[in-house]
Amino acid sequence: MVIGAGIAGIQAALDLADLGLDVHLVEREPSIGGRMAQLDKTFPTNDCSICILAPKMAECFRHPNITLHTYTTVQQIEGNPGNFTVTLQTMARYVSETACVGCGDCTKKCPVRVADEFDMGLRTRGAIHLPFVQALPRVMTIDKTHCLYHTRGVCRICETVCPTNAIEFDQQDITHSLSAGSIIVATGFDSFDPTPISSYGYNRYRNVITALEYERLICASGPTGGHLLRPSDREPVKTIAFLQCVGSRDESYNPYCSSVCCMHSAKEATLAREHDPMIQSYIFYIDIRAVGKGFQRYITRSSEEYGITYIRGRVAQITEDSTGRPVIWYEDTVNSTHQTLPVDLVVLATSLIPRKDSQLLTKMLDLKEDQYGFIHTHPHNPHQTSRSGIFVCGCCREPVDIPEAIAQASGAAAQAAEFIVGGGL
Repeated sequence: MVIGAGIAGIQAALDLADLGLDVHLVEREPSIGGRMAQLDKTFPTNDCSICILAPKMAECFRHPNITLHTYTTVQQIEGNPGNFTVTLQTMARYVSETACVGCGDCTKKCPVRVADEFDMGLRTRGAIHLPFVQALPRVMTIDKTHCLYHTRGVCRICETVCPTNAIEFDQQDITHSLSAGSIIVATGFDSFDPTPISSYGYNRYRNVITALEYERLICASGPTGGHLLRPSDREPVKTIAFLQCVGSRDESYNPYCSSVCCMHSAKEATLAREHDPMIQSYIFYIDIRAVGKGFQRYITRSSEEYGITYIRGRVAQITEDSTGRPVIWYEDTVNSTHQTLPVDLVVLATSLIPRKDSQLLTKMLDLKEDQYGFIHTHPHNPHQTSRSGIFVCGCCREPVDIPEAIAQASGAAAQAAEFIVGGGL
């Protein structure tokens, strides 16, 4: 069993399935794909993120040795290594997975509009919706917390417009059990909420956003069709400030380095310049940590070829001028001067933190956590957890980039296969 169907979980499942093992892939969201599906491009090649992910999603969805359990959570795990009994709860979609063709007629007619979680609240969706365009399985899901029929007993418009009669309001959550010889945990990460850092004005100033919100803003399938527009007035963005280490390397929040932020901001600034050669980007940093293959070359290229200005110094405060433009107040630690810089948009490179429900899962699995809440692993084996037969990969272990998450997934899959087939019990 693989818990979590982001890029790490998908890769682990594919590796195991290609070895001829039967794999149960469990994902709590209605679609597989995870965080990588929300990204526009990937560093250091600037390749389209979904163009890399979607073929793997399709292969995983169609693989004869992989059974998908989407919109499903783990409720209980019993047994011993080599013979785990796992209880799952599959939540009702109120839509038939066999009848729905994902045409979207229902969501177009749905009268309810709520913030779209996939697009980080930058646009709205219906109570019945498809998580994103490339979602698999391509099946609509009714969010019963906002559905008028579930909350008030009225509406049912989706039922009348569905051409395949796929709406099933009488569906119930299903609890079922299965056996697994080994378990891989790949539950990913959450982004730190920078609201408590009041000096940055997040959630007070509309033109201060997080890096993940920026990914949706600049993506062609996002809320603005890939045009960089200020959230406050939809005017084109001409100057952007990227702030590093927001919630990372900070004793008040998360003292660890989140690993990906330096490269992530460089990529986002580069993409802005590719969208509009007149955009000027500024990256405020403590120091640059670019340790992967080709990463330092990428940073150098972002400065020399794309004109990105790197400013070493920590931002003290962000204010707002009379036009709604953020104003950066900072100390330039190279020149030992205090400066201000007005920009159109501020992007906060927020810390990567453990999923909010990760403690519940680790307690269920009887796993140890480190001091930051990530899953603890053996000092000489980065995939082995504190419990035999349970392995880990990706950002639930520690913050890592996509190539590292994929490498860890293959390593965890190899060890899980050896455990089952090679007599590791």
